[in-house]
Amino acid sequence: MRAVQITRLDGPSALEVVSIDEPAPDAGSVVIDVHVAGVTFPEVLQSRGQYQLKPPLPFVPGSEVAGVVRSGPGFAAGLRVAAFPGLGGFAEVVAVDPGSVFPLPDSVSFAAGAALPMNYLTVHFGLVRRGRLREGETVLVHGAAGGVGTAAVQLASALGARVIAVVSSSDKAGTAKAAGAQDVVPADGFKDAVKELTGGRGVDLVVDPVGGDRFTDSLRSLAREGRLLVVGFTGGEIPQVKVNRLLLNNISVVGVGWGAFWTAQPGYLQEQWAQLLPLISAGKLDPVLGRTFPLAEAGRALSELDERRATGKILLSVRQPAGEG
Repeated sequence: MRAVQITRLDGPSALEVVSIDEPAPDAGSVVIDVHVAGVTFPEVLQSRGQYQLKPPLPFVPGSEVAGVVRSGPGFAAGLRVAAFPGLGGFAEVVAVDPGSVFPLPDSVSFAAGAALPMNYLTVHFGLVRRGRLREGETVLVHGAAGGVGTAAVQLASALGARVIAVVSSSDKAGTAKAAGAQDVVPADGFKDAVKELTGGRGVDLVVDPVGGDRFTDSLRSLAREGRLLVVGFTGGEIPQVKVNRLLLNNISVVGVGWGAFWTAQPGYLQEQWAQLLPLISAGKLDPVLGRTFPLAEAGRALSELDERRATGKILLSVRQPAGEG
């Protein structure tokens, strides 16, 4: 089968398309013919050896896919599914633990299906379990035109929150609006814009997958007993917290380590999917899709994320047609 491997730790350019054996089926795995794979920021980090998961070289990256079941326990052959293999998704065939395979409604394309597992399950964990989001609260989302950001905007809106989106450039504002943000503000000066939009009150929740120099102003943007969700650091710099700031308005900084949580509690993934499925089926969660690259251009796809040019979810087309659904 065709697959993409990381062969050296030189960044996105290190990805190579190779021909390797298909994964050997076993009684405990679901074998999936992959149609579309999602591209995530951890793969950018893996290409440099900077992610906490460091498989020996060479290896096939790719944490989320959508396709058709070939065989496996609990899933009929021919069933359309999304899945979270963790590794191995940038290939024509992948073997996945049954607990990480999710039935995909017929109304959802493979492209949309591949955009769901990593981002939507992460923000569901962040907003619902870690952030304790309540209907009627106001949520500020950084990086709101990217994959995680658009997922956070959509889910928060679907759960009854008001969403203020923060984008790094004006050309990304439309993407954040399309995801359901009520207001969109530029990253430069977002604190003052938030103060004006909330009548000086601030927001109840900040979703921050960016980190970097926005962090302090995010804390200053929180309302009384507000919560800042630390999702990631696509901005590169890991910010430091001056904990005295937490006392001023009884605010909280909350870690969102979705992977660390579900690996110790594997059944949680299916619980999450069961909660999201009604919203997916109703069209309330409909991923905002960005560019789709052929499998052979996986390096370019990672560069799109690495250079922060992505709007919406970046995808790899593994089998034609790319967006069949």
